[in-house]
Amino acid sequence: MKTSTRIVKIAGLAGVAAAALALAVSVSGTALATPALSFVTEILSQTFFESIKVNAHADDDNAATHKVKIIARDPSDVFVVRNTVAPGGYSGWHTHPGPSVVSVQSGTATVYSGNDPSCAGVTHTAGTGFIDEGGGHVHMVRNQGSTPLVLVAFQIVPHGIARRQDAPNPGFCPF
Repeated sequence: MKTSTRIVKIAGLAGVAAAALALAVSVSGTALATPALSFVTEILSQTFFESIKVNAHADDDNAATHKVKIIARDPSDVFVVRNTVAPGGYSGWHTHPGPSVVSVQSGTATVYSGNDPSCAGVTHTAGTGFIDEGGGHVHMVRNQGSTPLVLVAFQIVPHGIARRQDAPNPGFCPF
């Protein structure tokens, strides 16, 4: 059998398997995503880059060495987004296909990691920030405070891929 014929047959079988899985999930009624509540996202900027290479550092007699390195060899979309979360609101469990650098503008963010069996949230207050590594890292952001939470995120994702992907509840947290 020719290699190209084998590839077509394997691709066909993979397609049939994917369709069967999708049908099984839809018939069973299993929820694939956890919806957000009182969580509003505004895309402030979206920019396409063929590639990104930043390799900057300050190294002089008056400053400590400070290095920053960002490399994206493949075409990428860069987003700047503002997320506003009302008291009691949350993002729902989700992931991003690339990293996010998040700044807490106001309020307090509590971030839960989908792979943490203790469900210990990490809090970040106004004026601080956090990094979401992306690449399948499932997480949820909650506003457990009494004032609105405002986050601004800088995200780098593969070109043409949705910047946010909803995820099922990992099962470690009671929410």
